[in-house]
Amino acid sequence: MNSPSSRLLPLCLLATFALASGLSAQTGKTAAPSAPVAAPGTDDAAMSSQANAYYHYMLAHEYEEMATTFGRSEYATRAIEEYKMALNDDPNSRFLNSHLAELYFMTGRIREAVLAAQERIRQDPNDLDAHKLLARVYLRSLGGQGQEGSGQMLKLAIGEYQKIVQLEPNSVDDHLMLARLYAADHESPQAEEQLDAARRIDPGSEDTALIANRFYMDTGDTQRAIDVLKSLPDDDQTSRTEFQLGATYDQQKDTKNAVAAYRKALDLEPDNLDVERALAKDLMADNQWDLALKAWKDIAAGDPTDPEAWVQIAQIDQRNGKFEDALSAVKKARDLAADPNSLEIQFEEAVLDDAIGHLDDAAKLFGQMAAAMEHPSGQYSEEEKGNYALVLDRLAEVYREQSRPDLAIATYQRKASLGGDFEAQAYDEEVETYREAHQYDKAVATAREAVEKQPKSIDAKLTLARQLADTGHPEEGINMAKSLLSANPKNLDVYYQLSQIYTDLRRWKDAGEVLDAARKQATKKEDQMMVIFDRAMMEDRARHYDEAEADFRKVLAMDPNNALTLNNFGFMLADRGVKLDEALAMIRKAVQLEPTNYAYLDSLGWAYFRLGDYAQAENNLEAAIARGATDPTVHDHLGDLYEKTGRLKQAAAQWELSLNEYARTVQADMDAGEVSKVQKKLDSARVRLAKESGNPQAGKPE
Repeated sequence: MNSPSSRLLPLCLLATFALASGLSAQTGKTAAPSAPVAAPGTDDAAMSSQANAYYHYMLAHEYEEMATTFGRSEYATRAIEEYKMALNDDPNSRFLNSHLAELYFMTGRIREAVLAAQERIRQDPNDLDAHKLLARVYLRSLGGQGQEGSGQMLKLAIGEYQKIVQLEPNSVDDHLMLARLYAADHESPQAEEQLDAARRIDPGSEDTALIANRFYMDTGDTQRAIDVLKSLPDDDQTSRTEFQLGATYDQQKDTKNAVAAYRKALDLEPDNLDVERALAKDLMADNQWDLALKAWKDIAAGDPTDPEAWVQIAQIDQRNGKFEDALSAVKKARDLAADPNSLEIQFEEAVLDDAIGHLDDAAKLFGQMAAAMEHPSGQYSEEEKGNYALVLDRLAEVYREQSRPDLAIATYQRKASLGGDFEAQAYDEEVETYREAHQYDKAVATAREAVEKQPKSIDAKLTLARQLADTGHPEEGINMAKSLLSANPKNLDVYYQLSQIYTDLRRWKDAGEVLDAARKQATKKEDQMMVIFDRAMMEDRARHYDEAEADFRKVLAMDPNNALTLNNFGFMLADRGVKLDEALAMIRKAVQLEPTNYAYLDSLGWAYFRLGDYAQAENNLEAAIARGATDPTVHDHLGDLYEKTGRLKQAAAQWELSLNEYARTVQADMDAGEVSKVQKKLDSARVRLAKESGNPQAGKPE
């Protein structure tokens, strides 16, 4: 078995031979320093020192090789000791100083490395390697010494690179590194100067252009970031350039140009899935759904282990109304996910179960997620609060669709425990749940409780004012809203609620005056749009249909994807039997945007009914009933559909359910004329059914 000393013996002989012959000795891998040659007049002592220096260098080099090969620190320590002994014999050797400093650095003995490099610079201020070593030491130390220490190291690194670019002025890498350091030290003009120097040295360098691009992006100058990439000659642009150009356009929210850049990057490198992912996301952002779907399917084929691709495919399928396909895609994503209990994937699956009508499955999944996200301590980060509240909202919505108001209320109370805005939102949602269930006394009581808990909340007081006005105390509600308006005449929410109260009371002139005043306060686009929408709704209820249509169209000109406007405008047209094709298109778009909204499903069914497509009408009206069984209008519409398709008994049952729900509804939420129409239809159906059964008495109202 060879010991370290036995391995070194041939090297010692080699050194002796080199000294005797005056040749340059070399190891197998690394060139040794020139062997000292006996010059005329050189005394024996000088030759002996040089020989000793060479001998210790060779030992140091061998130990250094062994430290690298075997990873043992004791060999590195022995190498350092040998370098020191070599320097004792040849103290002015730049070569030995250089190797010792490098070894100090490599073994983490930073202080000694700095001292050794500084000694080299003392001997030769223009020693490029020593300056580079010091720069590496300072760079390595960045971030490891606290904020103050890191700032000092940054300044020292900048100082070294300033010297380096003087000594090596044509090195692109040196200028780029100095630019990065200046940027880190918030010295943008100096950083830009170094970037320009690098670009002058190599105008076609892609790396230089990419670094300059990131620098300008970091400083917020996205246009220059774009220009620096586009300035590259066409022959020098690669997929990397185009990919970064796309990312820069994304930063500018210029989706169309980003898509073009990503397409070019993909043309240059067709198998790059990262580029295709970026392209697919921007195609979705640009509403190019079919192309986005094709891209995600290509990504899923190229990387069968990628769950994200299937999640995105599911979202597009969902948007296109292909809920079963979307659910299948989500389940594939779940099977591929590293964590099969991923909350993100569970959420998507639960949303799809809800959209399809698998309400029990949706409630189960949302419930499991809520339980997993709940902290017994009640302590949450803001992000955790937001995610937890979102899941609770979806769970409560499913309970409401299942006509389980008590469970929905309990879920909102869990949300209220998060405090702050979440508590305020929860109270509003509880009030709406009670109203939806026709439990108006509880709605008023909850609104009062919200005001007691949040006495400074204008929203809570507005909610209470609306409940009072709708439940037989109109003046009290109006006065409460007016007092809020007096205290803050620029609060548009007060105008909106007050106009709604007047509209519910059929006080059209008062409602119009409030909206006129609101319009004067509305300076933002979204506020102006809300005023116009509220006026359209008021005109619709007042049966001023031409005025309502004009205002609805104004809203859609401002926001073509406003689901509420699309639905309400479309329903107004369909209910009157006019412009039915346009009405159907608008309502279909609203349902596409909010596929679980029962009111939109009812509107869609009613539009199909008016067009004579009874099969589609039935599908949508029954889907609406499954989610909105307490709405008398939906029962009325389904009754009309059953009558039209020869199912009079079923029609009568729906009209009776409609009247039962109307009987539990406050005046503000219904139209007495509509109630009368339903009653007449039911009475007529009973008479006809009695005649058909041969029992004249059966059709008489009780």
